Amino acid sequence: MIVGTAGHIDHGKTSLVRALTGVDTDRLKEEKERGISIELGYAYQPLASGEVLGFVDVPGHERFVHTMLAGASGIDFVLLVVAADDGVMPQTREHVQIVDLLGISRGAVALTKIDRVEQSRLQAVREEVMALLARTRLRGLAVFPVSNATLEGIEPLSRFLRGEAAAYARRAREGHFRLAVDRSFTLAGAGTIVTGTVFSGEVKPGDELIISPAGVAVRVRSVHAQNRLAECGRAGERCALNLAGIGKDEVRRGDWVAAAAIHAPTARIDARVRLLEDEARALRQGSSVQVHLGAAHANARVALLEADALAPGASGLAQLVLAKPIGALSGDVFVLRDAAARRTLGGGTVIDPWGWARERRSEHRRAVLAAMEIDDPNASLERLLALAPDGLDLAAFARARNLCADPPCPAGTARVRSEGTELAFSRRSWQALRERTIAGLQDFHARFQDELGPEIQRLRRMVSPSIAPAAWNAIIEEWVAQGGIARNGPWLHLPEHRVTLSPSERTLAQRVVPLLQAAEFDPPWVRDIARDLRVTEPQLRLLMARIARQGELFQVARDLFYPSSTVLRLSRIAADLQGENGGLTAARFRDRTGLGRKRAIQILEFFDRAGYTRRVRDEHRLRGANPFGESQSARIVGAIRQPTTNSPVNSLGRKSAR
Repeated sequence: MIVGTAGHIDHGKTSLVRALTGVDTDRLKEEKERGISIELGYAYQPLASGEVLGFVDVPGHERFVHTMLAGASGIDFVLLVVAADDGVMPQTREHVQIVDLLGISRGAVALTKIDRVEQSRLQAVREEVMALLARTRLRGLAVFPVSNATLEGIEPLSRFLRGEAAAYARRAREGHFRLAVDRSFTLAGAGTIVTGTVFSGEVKPGDELIISPAGVAVRVRSVHAQNRLAECGRAGERCALNLAGIGKDEVRRGDWVAAAAIHAPTARIDARVRLLEDEARALRQGSSVQVHLGAAHANARVALLEADALAPGASGLAQLVLAKPIGALSGDVFVLRDAAARRTLGGGTVIDPWGWARERRSEHRRAVLAAMEIDDPNASLERLLALAPDGLDLAAFARARNLCADPPCPAGTARVRSEGTELAFSRRSWQALRERTIAGLQDFHARFQDELGPEIQRLRRMVSPSIAPAAWNAIIEEWVAQGGIARNGPWLHLPEHRVTLSPSERTLAQRVVPLLQAAEFDPPWVRDIARDLRVTEPQLRLLMARIARQGELFQVARDLFYPSSTVLRLSRIAADLQGENGGLTAARFRDRTGLGRKRAIQILEFFDRAGYTRRVRDEHRLRGANPFGESQSARIVGAIRQPTTNSPVNSLGRKSAR
């Protein structure tokens, strides 16, 4: 169990911890000279059970509330310290507000300096403290009068803390490892050390982790848990990690040391926010605040999602637009302070760590947030699926809740996996998406009767533009395999739809295609074919465009057409070059194909437009599977004749988004 002190400056928090543990938590020269705590202090007390009781001593000065927040974010039990001579003071009230906002409900009150006051004064201060706590989660705490000077009352308080530690149920270890860094330093002979409270999961020597939000990969050399060398550090413990691969200046208070699976920094958080009752003014739309989450703090603006103002004592949905990325997950609690860091305004709980930039106040978005607020992940998932016509990203859902495995989906859920993304659709959403897709193709065929159909990403933009392109590719793959949609080269169409040529066009096509095939990688231009066949350029250009819409030709450049079988061969050469040292460049593609530089560049630019490759400086890099399918050389003539309904369908690989 981790005990955190709270209370006004000079009320004896540090000397109380020293009386309980024998450890002076003021380690800085300035702290000893000035007699006040400036930084977080730590002490540990071994228990008879073999466990260790940890103490985090926080500064009480108003200028160091941000430091107090960094220490208080990971505690299990609060030890509220109030001097009997002073009574309740400003930071006593603010610290109680902060502890309440952080959701901490277990604790005790230590009334210090009892050797300086009469019994009547002690009773008055006790009543004052109880009145302060009455409106918080801390109401009814046990009160222990103590003197740090004479040690009167120390033993009963220590006995109470040991009993609470023995009865304390450890935090659940579920979830990926996550530690909030509150200190970083270098230890001679060891290297970089970071300390903090483990929020979830466990860590062992040799684990590979990420410093978030920076994204720096590190390896754990050794673990100290509750001030002892350990084979494992677990949720609820204070740990010191010796890290390899990073300097102490590259990690600082407010960072997270976390598993790579949950490294997803955010600068836009949707949350439920509560304003303190004693605030003088409402929280307005666009207000500037400081957000304290874990050991981090960042400036932010508040975008209220349900109204233009939040009244004192009220709670509501809001988006926090942060000035810098931080690590946050669903369920994290935070505290809001004013922009000048003079007072605490309120706090809240993270609902969606990655808030929407658009339509954030829409009725649909509020319904989604209501579903995400449901504690039970299975019930939340079922509600979210019903609200996700374009599918729900299961990996994002698991990451937001720090789940090590996807929760079980309801019966009838359709799941689509593609390139690291898995979308889940409710039965109703899946059927509605199929119907929208078929309707989209029917509309396209009605409007463009001389075209075979749209390309896969064009159809996505027509039907459901918000679906991830890779997931859309997988959906279409499934429907093509089931026969609901037909595919010819890069074009999709309904199985019964055909683009046909007139008898005269078919006759001319049977003369054109062999010329293109015979030319291998360097087919003639439209003007040259028109001259050789004694037809007009406009007539031939229109015919070749119609053949291209059937999927038998590809227009690589203006007036330059390649047979699909030739394009397939060229695409395979491109794939081979990328797999070789030197990569896919125009020069290497030119040399491998025997073409001129200009023609090689035209083909590579066509591959870029088709989504097969993308230009990265001087290279062209493959995006995914080959979209040009298997060779159609055996189908060329047959397809130019009027095709039948059982014509074979090309295989179109998945394309990534541009």
